[in-house]
Amino acid sequence: MISCGGKQTTEETDAETAKPTVKLAQVFERGVPQIAEFTATIQPQVKNSIAPTTPGRIRQIMVDIGSNVSKGQRLVQMDAVNLENYQTQITNLRQNYNRLLALYQVGGVSKQDLDNMKTQLDQAEASMKSLQENTYLVSPISGVVTAKNYDNGDLFNGQFPVLTVMQINPLKAVVNVSETYFPLVKNGLTVDISFDAFPNERFSGTVNKIYPTVDEMTRTFGVEIRMNNPGNKIRPGMYARVTMNLGTQSRVVVPDQAVVKQVGSGSKFVYVYKDGKVSFTEVQLGQRLDTEYELISGVSNGAQVVVAGQARLSDGVEVEIADDSKAKNQSAKQKTQSDTIKTEAKK
Repeated sequence: MISCGGKQTTEETDAETAKPTVKLAQVFERGVPQIAEFTATIQPQVKNSIAPTTPGRIRQIMVDIGSNVSKGQRLVQMDAVNLENYQTQITNLRQNYNRLLALYQVGGVSKQDLDNMKTQLDQAEASMKSLQENTYLVSPISGVVTAKNYDNGDLFNGQFPVLTVMQINPLKAVVNVSETYFPLVKNGLTVDISFDAFPNERFSGTVNKIYPTVDEMTRTFGVEIRMNNPGNKIRPGMYARVTMNLGTQSRVVVPDQAVVKQVGSGSKFVYVYKDGKVSFTEVQLGQRLDTEYELISGVSNGAQVVVAGQARLSDGVEVEIADDSKAKNQSAKQKTQSDTIKTEAKK
């Protein structure tokens, strides 16, 4: 009984001290399309608040929500009592000025008296012009009325504009792009835009503005996208997905089985094999490519990584390579040697 027990203990000890067996895969660089997707809310190209500069009674609002308006079109008429009073005052001042001008021409009044009257007339006309602008409110752009906050007869108090007018063709969207793409984004770049409201349609836009600074908290920078909107099909406030094709870059690609996610930190690691040992190496993942990951950093071209057997591993531990993994590695080496011979032969 003692002999059997001792043998079992020895077997358990040998199992515990045996090197972990792992499967390896050799990883290489290849061209990876840099396709980046972002979300955004569609915004009007221009948004104007229509309101007078001073409080007053609203006599008439000539449009409603949804009305299409043209640049320079009258939208609102405020109370015109002050305007009528000013018109009477200017008429009187102009008559007085013409009378003094006639007297001045025959030497009846001094030049100073004439100049004083001219100054009064000019000031009154300037005030009249400002009052006209605040009596008849016009649209500074061609667009559509998207908000109406008062009715005819209401007293405008300055808290909200009387109307809001938006230019919705073209439209714009601002996306926050990772700083890693900063050298790749250029003005004029064409992008694809999709909307949940139109799942079977794709729209295009162009990069119109690149913000010059990177947000130090999010490590992103703003990019403004401009898109045409014929027929006003797309509306401000819609949720959009913007896809950018930023060209192709050479990246190391690893099997998804090689990536180890560290619980609690969100960090990603890969066990890299070299000289009989593995090192626990942190990596920065890029895009997921079906059953593989693009690596931004962490693993060098041609390295061997563990794709199975990570459960018993730790940094620096010695490992055994599974037989099928050895065969794959030998095949990869032979292919590399063959490619090298072919290249040299071509030279």
